[in-house]
Amino acid sequence: MKVYIDTVKEVLKRGVRKENRTGVDTISAFNINYAIDMDDGFPLLTTKEISWKNIVVENLWFLSGDRNIRLLQKHGCKFWDPWADEEGYVPSAYGNFWREYPIHDDGEVSFNDQIKYVIEQLKTNPMSRRMVVSAWAPGNAQTSALPPCHLLFIFNVQKDVNGESRLCIHLTQRSCDVALGVPYNIAGYSFLLHLFSKLTGIKPGTFGHTLVDAHIYTSKPDGSMAEYDHIVGLEEQIKRIPKKLPTLKIDDEIKTLEDVMELLEADTDTLLSKFKLENYKPDPGIKFKVAV
Repeated sequence: MKVYIDTVKEVLKRGVRKENRTGVDTISAFNINYAIDMDDGFPLLTTKEISWKNIVVENLWFLSGDRNIRLLQKHGCKFWDPWADEEGYVPSAYGNFWREYPIHDDGEVSFNDQIKYVIEQLKTNPMSRRMVVSAWAPGNAQTSALPPCHLLFIFNVQKDVNGESRLCIHLTQRSCDVALGVPYNIAGYSFLLHLFSKLTGIKPGTFGHTLVDAHIYTSKPDGSMAEYDHIVGLEEQIKRIPKKLPTLKIDDEIKTLEDVMELLEADTDTLLSKFKLENYKPDPGIKFKVAV
């Protein structure tokens, strides 16, 4: 995708060196924005291979609201392992707060299911501008070892040139690992856009993305920590020519959120058969070491 290549180039061009909690320096740029039209195809990078299984399983895990990584482990997805404790729980809220956001109701602690609210609004009041899902709760985020990076997304229905309704989604992301995280964030929220489109009958439109701190990990000025340097790999990647984007076909048997949740019990092959990515022909993968 051109927007991703342009993002890499922009960070490399105007980014400045910053220290951060990981101890590995980054080249960081503030405030990058772009939009991706779903009519152009499903936005999974073709300039390097991205695991479709990881995209599907992680986002269904988010939708489940579970903080334990057992679902990921069941399907052989290991990218959350470094942040899980001995019992398999992770400190980030994401889906947990999507499904059970803590609120006060007449002085009593209660919980709000933001996902169910959005689906109900899309079916009954699709022109609402209040279809917001937040994973950022100050009491959690200010003390968490890993507060949510992609912290807020908003659904919005627009009319296209033919007057047909199109479902759009905008993601605000406070911290953006350009090499490793951003390709998954683009594909993950585009997957959610297609899934919610299937559940509501509103055709998918545009994915909008705001990157607050877009960064590329790099070695120290003295050359140490070179094993974490992502610049070389990204420079190789942006020389590659993007291919035609794949298409996503979601099984017609998936009609409700409950249908989606039932899939959590399925084996990996059955699960992926419900979300078929067609004509994905990427270039070989590029390895980047994670700064934890």
